[in-house]
Amino acid sequence: MANNTIITIGRQYGSGGHDIGKQLAEELNVPFYDKALLERAAKDSGLCQEIFENHDEKPTNSFLYSLVMDTYSLGYTTSSFSEMPLNHKIFLAQFDAIKNIAKEGPCVIVGRCADYALADFPNVVNVFLHADMQDRVVRIARRHDLTDAKAKDLIVKTDKRRASYYNYYTSKKWGDAAGYDLSLNTATLGIDGTIHMIREFMAYKEREHEKI
Repeated sequence: MANNTIITIGRQYGSGGHDIGKQLAEELNVPFYDKALLERAAKDSGLCQEIFENHDEKPTNSFLYSLVMDTYSLGYTTSSFSEMPLNHKIFLAQFDAIKNIAKEGPCVIVGRCADYALADFPNVVNVFLHADMQDRVVRIARRHDLTDAKAKDLIVKTDKRRASYYNYYTSKKWGDAAGYDLSLNTATLGIDGTIHMIREFMAYKEREHEKI
C-alpha cells in the first residue's frame, strides 16, 4: 500500500518527538521537517532564517494574534505582506510553508501548529506525544548535561512557551487529546512502540479511505 499520509507531531519537551518523527520519516522514506521547516519558510518568504529561529514557537500577544488571523482569513497581497509587523510575517510565512510542503506529498512535520495549518487536508494524521515528567527529566538532563532540577525547569518553561504559542494561533488547546487523532505516552511505548502505533493507525486510516 502506497503511503499518502502526512503526519504532524505535537510534543511535550523531552518526550522524544524529534527523534520519533525523524525515525518515522526514515522508515516511511518521506521528508522530515522540524527545524528544516524554518529554513523552508525563510527561503519561500525571503526573510532571514535567523528571524524564524529567534521567534520559533514563541507566543505573542492576543492583539497581534487577532490581526494575523483577520489577514490570514481574508487573504493578503505581496504589498500588504511587506507592510506587516515582523511577527505577523513570520506567522503567515510559516503557515504558507507548511501548506506548500503538504501539497508536495507525504511527510512528517514536528510542531509549529502544523495540525492547525493542515486542518483542511484529508490525508493528515495528527499525533501528540507526552511522557511522565521523570522520564523527560532524565532525557533532557542526559542530552544537555544538566542537573535534574535544571532539566525540569527547562521542560516546564519550554512546555509553557509551546502551549502559549499553540493556544494563541489555533482554535484548540495544546495537548488536549480531543484535538488529535492519537495521543501517545512515549514513556510507556518507547520510541519503537510509538512509531509502531502511529504506523498502524496510518495503515488503518488509509485502508478505510480506500473503501470510500
